[in-house]
Amino acid sequence: MESDFPILIAEDNPVSRKLLEKTLKKAGYEVVPAKNGREALELFGQRFFPIVLTDWMMPEMTGPELCRALRAQSGNGYVFMILLTAKDSKEDIVAGLEAGADDYLTKPFNRAELMARLKTGTRILELERSLKKATEEIRVLSIKDTLTGCYNRGFLTEHLPKEIKRARRYGHDLSVLLCDIDHFKKVNDTYGHQAGDAVLKTFAKILMDSIRNGVDWVSRYGGEEFLVVLPETPFQGAVLVAERLRTNVAEAVMDTPEGALHITASFGVTGFSSDTPEPRVSPDAMVKMADDKLYQAKNEGRNTVRSQPL
Repeated sequence: MESDFPILIAEDNPVSRKLLEKTLKKAGYEVVPAKNGREALELFGQRFFPIVLTDWMMPEMTGPELCRALRAQSGNGYVFMILLTAKDSKEDIVAGLEAGADDYLTKPFNRAELMARLKTGTRILELERSLKKATEEIRVLSIKDTLTGCYNRGFLTEHLPKEIKRARRYGHDLSVLLCDIDHFKKVNDTYGHQAGDAVLKTFAKILMDSIRNGVDWVSRYGGEEFLVVLPETPFQGAVLVAERLRTNVAEAVMDTPEGALHITASFGVTGFSSDTPEPRVSPDAMVKMADDKLYQAKNEGRNTVRSQPL
């Protein structure tokens, strides 16, 4: 089975390079050879390699020089580097390690020793990968609502001001819509909180599936209220988006532990353009205007959209 840690070899001696390549491929590694340190650095710039085997003495760029160069630019993850060298004095070994190498192997190399060093490197890289995954999971948990999977109130508080600042800087439109599930308390009281949670999850999914992926975003504002942020969307366009979302919700079947339910939602929409006076534009002003329009939609029969620009 091929390892998922490809290896970049930097070796100017064609016989040694071919022997290394053959040995590593036989052990299941993907191998990319380079004739010298300079070529290896260029290849690394085109593709990330988590493991690098480099000869010490090479033309154009030595092994230690390559190690230093890679340490200075490897932003995609940790690179485990092994120096292959005929030098075996303590001073040379220390110099190689100080240049950024993780390990060294004397030439001519012993296959079993090479495999053991690579196994050590693989363990380090697997540990780094698991730590990155755990860190990413923690980051996602810190910004996502655990029930619905959309962004939480903390993310909204941090990122709505950034969206406004970006829109003002580049003269773009920005709109938001605040929506609320109609008669949600009745759902909880009649069918129970498990059914209510199922409705919330389905409602959030409809919102997220109905907007532009990677551009627009949804945040749970509180309870059954959700704020949808629409960058580079003019006010009238946001009204059309809200109408589409309202229709999608009204036509959806909500599967719950108590059976299928139908719900509706009300929407309040606001937004600004490059012509909107600066004093009017702020996160609080946008949320308040959207909330006022949502309140109006509720008072005027629900399952409707009410809107007003800033």
